[in-house]
Amino acid sequence: MASNEVTQFSGNPTFPRNSSPNCSTPTVAELEEILRNNRVPLSRIDEVWPNLYIGDLTVALDRFRLWKLGITHVLNAAHKQIASSGCQDFYGTSVDYYGIAAQDLPNFDIAAHFNSASEYIYRALDILGGKVFVHCTFGYSRSVSLVLAYLMTYHHLSLLNALKTVASHRRIFPNRGFLRQLRDFDTKLQEERIV
Repeated sequence: MASNEVTQFSGNPTFPRNSSPNCSTPTVAELEEILRNNRVPLSRIDEVWPNLYIGDLTVALDRFRLWKLGITHVLNAAHKQIASSGCQDFYGTSVDYYGIAAQDLPNFDIAAHFNSASEYIYRALDILGGKVFVHCTFGYSRSVSLVLAYLMTYHHLSLLNALKTVASHRRIFPNRGFLRQLRDFDTKLQEERIV
């Protein structure tokens, strides 16, 4: 796929939920195997859920492209990291900006940001015409982890279903530590839904 194209979300976003709250979450190795078999072409930006995009730093720095896509909110999962110059001043008043200074390291506690990032995405998409662009450096690990947490929290998808949903639209591969944290989050959400 050409680097200046964006894959658009197609279809109705109705995906199966866990068949029961006690469904077991796949192991990290099983999740990695699913991701290794992903044959979606590499792209700089993809719509992975209606009005929710994941992409890389190149797109994040292209304000004209974001404007053409109608992006109203930017969530930067690599805030204050090397080469990531995003901030509210950079986008001006036409785009709302939220930065999370996550490091793409297995021992980084990205789960500490699941709730705030999910709420930001939810509120942005709840606005009429809201479109959210979530990025990190490559749009491969940090940003993906935050989007998966959003889908699990607000759309009640299991980790497996959220992962398959996003992976059907974008090449992704959260690092092993993030996958572990997402598994723990999935288990926690499943337990809360039992009550």
